[in-house]
Amino acid sequence: MKNSQLILASSSPRRQQLIRSLNLPYTICVNDVDETLTEKLTPVEIVEVLSTKKAAAVFEKIQSKNKHGIIIGADTIVVKDEQIFGKPKDKNDAISMLLQLQGTKHEVYSGITCIDSDSGKRIVESQKTIVHMKSLQIEQIERYVNTGEPMDKAGAYAIQGLGATIVDSIEGSYFNVVGLSLSLLSDMLGEFGIEVI
Repeated sequence: MKNSQLILASSSPRRQQLIRSLNLPYTICVNDVDETLTEKLTPVEIVEVLSTKKAAAVFEKIQSKNKHGIIIGADTIVVKDEQIFGKPKDKNDAISMLLQLQGTKHEVYSGITCIDSDSGKRIVESQKTIVHMKSLQIEQIERYVNTGEPMDKAGAYAIQGLGATIVDSIEGSYFNVVGLSLSLLSDMLGEFGIEVI
């Protein structure tokens, strides 16, 4: 397929690393998107709406620039007892999140939107992974937060970093927790005629 280039609508280093692992040509194109949602949505709807917003913003941006490819937008949230945990506002917020998540299980939802820049064809999917977090002492949580790692992560932890030491087990896709399910993405790209393997 002529549009085999991927256009990642994300500044996330984790997502860029995952896209790189597919060994397909790609570029990064980011547009600031207002992630405020006024209506009450389910976790699945939230990640699908926000991933679509991100991909659609880049689609609009590149229309005049003659760029061709499949635009990929993604969004991830952490949910426990119907409460949404996004990125922490500050250290105290990160500590509060981890105090609520420690010793329990929670869900991580990631949405992916792919848009063909030529045809406008759009596919939107999402995936859920259940994460079991270890019981933690407040001192452990404070030490982890002081590393700075949790500050730009949904739920205030990074399973691909030091946060791996506070996760007991998961049910589902590991990469979904990192922020981009490669298995799901490869299936979606297949629908555009792009074969990952």
